Amino acid sequence: MSFRKIQRGQGMSEYIIITALVAVAGIGLFAAFGDVLQNQMAGMSREMAGQSATQDISDAQASATTAQNRAAQADSLSNYNQQTNAAQ
Repeated sequence: MSFRKIQRGQGMSEYIIITALVAVAGIGLFAAFGDVLQNQMAGMSREMAGQSATQDISDAQASATTAQNRAAQADSLSNYNQQTNAAQ
């Protein structure tokens, strides 16, 4: 009986690890593309409401360029502040 308890606990641990990895990947994607997605959704909402989304489209393009520049930078602790504060 004790062997079954160990297996059940092991399965739960694996499930928790996989769930955590998926969450971390989602957070990373949102951090990289969150501004772009937010601006695109705002633009679509304005267009559906019959308003001009020109500014939101420009903001989305600027955010995409910023994300592209961040991705092109080499990751190191020496430029961490520059990468995380690029939009500010």
